[in-house]
Order: sequence, then C-alpha cells, then structure tokens
Amino acid sequence: MTKPYYTITQDTVFEQTIKKSRFIAHLYRISDEVDAQAKIAAVRADNPKANHNCFAYMLGDDDHIQRMSDDGEPVGTAGSPILEVLKTNELHDVLAVVTRYFGGIKLGAGGLIRAYNGTPAQAIEVSGKVQRILQARIAITLDYRNVDALTYYLQQNKLTTLNTDYGVQVTQIIAVTQSEIATIQQDITNLLSGQVTFSEQGEQFTEIPVTTPGN
Repeated sequence: MTKPYYTITQDTVFEQTIKKSRFIAHLYRISDEVDAQAKIAAVRADNPKANHNCFAYMLGDDDHIQRMSDDGEPVGTAGSPILEVLKTNELHDVLAVVTRYFGGIKLGAGGLIRAYNGTPAQAIEVSGKVQRILQARIAITLDYRNVDALTYYLQQNKLTTLNTDYGVQVTQIIAVTQSEIATIQQDITNLLSGQVTFSEQGEQFTEIPVTTPGN
C-alpha cells in the first residue's frame, strides 16, 4: 500500500431535497464486487418507488476496480459525478448509491451533476473519514517497578496500550507502525536501562480519524 488508505468512518445515509426532488445518498464500506452489488440491490429493494438508484464504487488499494451507473439519468449526469466525489476524497472500498425521487421539476444536466455530486459529498462529511494504517503489535515485558515510567513514555508519545497482562512480570502490548519499531524499542530500552524485553505479536489495522463525523 503506497498511498494513504482512506475510507469512511461508518455507513451513512444523507438526504436533501432539491427543487422538490429527494436525493438520498447511501454510503457503505464494501469488501468486493459481490458485496457492492448486494448493497445496491438492497437499496433498490428499500426504495421500490424511486425513479433512479445511481451509484459508483471503487475497490482495491489502488482503486483498480471502478464502477458507476446513471440508472436512467442522462449519460454522465449521475454515476460520473458520484465517482468523482469518491476520487476527490481518495476513498477506498466505498460504495455510494444516490436514490432520486423525482419531484416534477427538471434540473437540467448541470443541476443533476451538482445534485449527484453534492449529495454524496455531504454524506461523506456526515460520516467522517479515517486513515487505515497497518501496525505491528509489540509486547513489552518489564518489572513492576518500571511500569510507571513506561506508562508515562507511552502517554507522552501518544501510544495506546492494547492489553496488559499481570504475571511474574508485566506485559503490555502496543501497536506501532513498522518504521517506528526500532526507535521506540531503543527509547524504551534506554529509559528502563535495558531491563525490558520485546516480542512481535503479529499485525493489525488501526483507523485514525482524518475528519470527525459531522465535520
């Protein structure tokens, strides 16, 4: 993964009315195309009287799968604007479906593009964005007398303890990016005068807020 991996904080629904037409944006995290198509089908089933259910989605760390549909709207006025929102926000593995209930007033090509772009854009603001980072889980084993010093170090460096085991010694597990492992281990070794051991406990994905929901 060479570029930052951004996705939505949570599945979200946002609705607005434009010249009597209702536009409802549904945002979902998706794992593959089967998942995407199932969610599109579910939105259609939940909105049987809607005039259109237009969508776009991107899949993969490099967005190698990109799909979109105007679903009966004039070509280029719905699917493409939705897809552009996902690209602009650099969202990976996200589906956006915009449902339209026609209100009787035509919006024109420009109006449709703004509606199909603006509605999912506002939904993304409501959801918020996170950056997904692959981190290593590091177990730190130390004597009880050194716990306070380690706790202070972790707090100062904004490192979260995932788990603590109290036995003959104390073992705390933290998550750090691969590039930080050597530096953090050396810092802690120096801090505790070498009275500490480390072991790697696999990897995990950690999600760091980029924008908070509603902002």
